[in-house]
Amino acid sequence: MTRKELTQVFDAFDKMHILIIGDVMVDSYLWGDVNRISPEAPVSVIAATGRENRLGGAANVALNIQSLGATPILCSVIADDEAGNIFMRLLEDKQLPKQGIISTKQRKTTVKTRIISQNQHLLRIDEEQDTPLESILEKKLQEHIKDLLNTYKIDAIIFEDYDKGVLTPDTIQNTIAMAQNKGIPTLVDPKKRNFNCYSGVSFFKPNLKEFREGAKVDVSANDKQALLKAAQQFISEHNIRNFMVTMAEKGVMIANLRKHHFIPAEIRNISDVSGAGDTVISVSALCLASALEEKYVAGIANMAGGLVCEHPGVVPIDKNELLEDCFVKLTR
Repeated sequence: MTRKELTQVFDAFDKMHILIIGDVMVDSYLWGDVNRISPEAPVSVIAATGRENRLGGAANVALNIQSLGATPILCSVIADDEAGNIFMRLLEDKQLPKQGIISTKQRKTTVKTRIISQNQHLLRIDEEQDTPLESILEKKLQEHIKDLLNTYKIDAIIFEDYDKGVLTPDTIQNTIAMAQNKGIPTLVDPKKRNFNCYSGVSFFKPNLKEFREGAKVDVSANDKQALLKAAQQFISEHNIRNFMVTMAEKGVMIANLRKHHFIPAEIRNISDVSGAGDTVISVSALCLASALEEKYVAGIANMAGGLVCEHPGVVPIDKNELLEDCFVKLTR
């Protein structure tokens, strides 16, 4: 790609609307210093220096979409509880639209608390309810998705599945069918529970561990031919247009039934891998909606995932930083 072409692609992001459906959560951070061991047990004592709440899960995907210049429309179910109220205030603070959020007294809002010292992630505490949505809520969510698709011109749909129960097989297939009727590309960042429920999706993006467990295949990043064969079999069985697997330090592979590309990982000073998958799927959605070739979708997403890993905690991608990185590595 030329520098001009790449700039035009990134500028076009500003006009896009991306619907993000899935599990949202509050990412809570406790920072502190470790200077001694507790006299009560052989564990470190954290002298707390600060606390912060951030948007997490599918909401972090929305932040990445917003940071890239596009308009995110977040659709999920939260609880009418203290954490749910915090979540809604965070949406307001970040100027993200709230009309896609359903609140109920029947659920519990997910909170992930990370304890960090000297930029090292020491511990995580999860508070959550991960049972599938009850039938009435499931139907309400499906009607909500239909209304959003009829209200906005959506350029792509992202399923952000964290196995917390918002995405059910019926909701997934119902939404894919509506998207196909409207010619909207669909992308998924899958987890184990619904791994085989995304037949017909445009872009399927697991990491290698998720692919091994979800598809029940014994493949390694070191055996490219076996990995490609397993991926293409999965593509054929589930009628998937493009399949991209992320492999940490081994990079990414993107494939369909016609061609494939292996893209090496970027050499980075890794601080924290939290949220990198959210960034990868966000960038992939905008590049796919821009009709870029598969190798450029994977290449740009791969660079974006590496960039956010240089920052501690879950942070969205910086559009200008990514563009400059692409100028160096993708232009001719």
